[in-house]
Amino acid sequence: MTAIGVLASGRGSNLAALIEQLGGIVCVASDRAGAPALDIAAGHGIENAVFSAADYDDRVARDVALADWLGAHGVRLVVTAGYMSLLSPEFIARFRDRIVNVHPSLLPAFPGVRAIEQAIDAGVSETGVTVHLVDEGVDTGRVLLQEAVTIPPGATAEQLHALLQPVEHRLLPQAVSGVAAGLG
Repeated sequence: MTAIGVLASGRGSNLAALIEQLGGIVCVASDRAGAPALDIAAGHGIENAVFSAADYDDRVARDVALADWLGAHGVRLVVTAGYMSLLSPEFIARFRDRIVNVHPSLLPAFPGVRAIEQAIDAGVSETGVTVHLVDEGVDTGRVLLQEAVTIPPGATAEQLHALLQPVEHRLLPQAVSGVAAGLG
């Protein structure tokens, strides 16, 4: 199986879905100390570490250290599952076409942060989940999978997030499995 490294900043629900459905996750890194995703990794015996921007001179230095750490663990495929830091071009070059991200909108609509709130503020009737490859742009990489979700009238961001999460938990492992299979 292809060695997978996961980058996560938050609660880790997508990480948990990956662990439950795939296996092959050899390490988890976060940009935030205390991220619950790190506890999930530790609970499954998966090595984990924090790469906080404050500990490095700049984003490139942090990303080089992160890429080196992933490389030392034999990682061939990187998954950003709720990772809230932009990756530098230097990091992306190390893992070109081998970084998979999940995003809570039907890209190209509502890229970047606060996509759920953007959709609600725009008054659209549907949004969804996109799993895509990461490139140097913000949510501009090649789309691997997408699925639409209807926005109920009057839905809050929290309610819409709750509707999107099961779709994320299904599509992300599916896309990661497909990319990993292509790596041999």
